[in-house]
Amino acid sequence: MSSEDLSTRVLCLGNELLTDDALGAVVAEQLRELLPGTAEVVFTSAMGFDLMDEVLGASRLLVVDTIETGTKPPGTVHLLREEDVHPVPGGSPHYIGLFETLKLGRKLQLDVPQDVIIIAVEPADCLTLGGALTPAVQEAVPIVVNLVQRLASQSRLDCTSLEAARSVA
Repeated sequence: MSSEDLSTRVLCLGNELLTDDALGAVVAEQLRELLPGTAEVVFTSAMGFDLMDEVLGASRLLVVDTIETGTKPPGTVHLLREEDVHPVPGGSPHYIGLFETLKLGRKLQLDVPQDVIIIAVEPADCLTLGGALTPAVQEAVPIVVNLVQRLASQSRLDCTSLEAARSVA
């Protein structure tokens, strides 16, 4: 595929009703104004197989979400490739997430992206219903927006460009 055919989708995940889990919605709102014509920006609270519709047809996928590692303070921005993330099995064998959806799409030879970058923020609270982002996560929003803008503007994401972006995060 030539660089002219390259389509980038920014997939912002989360739940607008849960404090820091609303990060995806906040970032998507800002990016829609900043990336017209550069990348498609999608926000969804969908999970499981419903995510398939959100990933089909994109050559590159930039995912914005929260990730609770417990190893870094809230507000820490993580910049990861798909292979850097090792999903933890959930409480139900019926639950599937983004990574399982991508794996299934590839196994079925569907048009799912091969190039996946995750921009994730360590949350302080993803369980409280309602309210604004916590201060630490709110402070990370401009960093995430800047990273996504930089990554979306590149026609190809190689190790060098990813390392340069990581140094900013």
